[in-house]
Amino acid sequence: MMSFLSINWNVDPELFALGPIHIRYYGLMFVGAFIVSYYIYLHIFKREKIPIPLLEKLTITIALSILIGARLGHCLFYQPDHFLAHPLEIILPVKFSPFRFIGYQGLASHGAAIGILIGIWHWCRKHKKNALWLLDRMGIVVAISGMMVRLGNLMNSEIYGGATNLPWGFVFQRAGETQACHPTQIYEALSYLAIFCLLFFLYKKKGEKLYRGFLFGLFLILLFSARFFIEFIKKTQVDFEDGMLLNMGQLLSIPFIIAGIFLLWRSFRKKENFFKSSIISNR
Repeated sequence: MMSFLSINWNVDPELFALGPIHIRYYGLMFVGAFIVSYYIYLHIFKREKIPIPLLEKLTITIALSILIGARLGHCLFYQPDHFLAHPLEIILPVKFSPFRFIGYQGLASHGAAIGILIGIWHWCRKHKKNALWLLDRMGIVVAISGMMVRLGNLMNSEIYGGATNLPWGFVFQRAGETQACHPTQIYEALSYLAIFCLLFFLYKKKGEKLYRGFLFGLFLILLFSARFFIEFIKKTQVDFEDGMLLNMGQLLSIPFIIAGIFLLWRSFRKKENFFKSSIISNR
């Protein structure tokens, strides 16, 4: 429902339930992100003549890396005291006091990013691939996946901003809000969609002119800069962030931005061909 000055947001985050199993929009968006990413990578692998069985192994590696990294990132970056006191809640989708099934609530994008990097290092080492070759293409799929996850956050009425008088402000009624707030989930989703479109365009149309590491460096700078600046209007996620000059999300974004700048500098200094060593021998 929309009024002249705000949008009343009261969407049930649960699509339907099958006994104790609750199907939520967020979960569907998460699964949808993997499916979309798979088909984008399928297009890339076919275009560059990479054996498709390797894509299946990569998909499993990345899926596990994201889930483990995102979960551990949330537990260790945002609620270390609670989860160190209740370590089983890190790996089990339950609360023990009182005992109830809650699903995996709490996934951190910075933890997912670290998990992806570790997973890529393992996959490339095992299959003798150049990590930067894969990372250049990884940025494309991560950007579109990030957009879908943020839309899932919108359906959960979580990770939103502070009060606003703008006409597109959302009143997140399920979160107990009575005034309009910045829908920062939408801000981030639109930013990530724009980054995806730019990176995919550069890959398709300018790939022959690019240097290895350029796309991933650009991805890191754009995505984490967007995250850094949008954090200024977000509500704090955990109490210890109150009073901090920069919140945890911003502090964690800075190293990724610096890494992106370094990769851009390196790409122009090394001038390695964007497609070099992208094809694995079939011996």
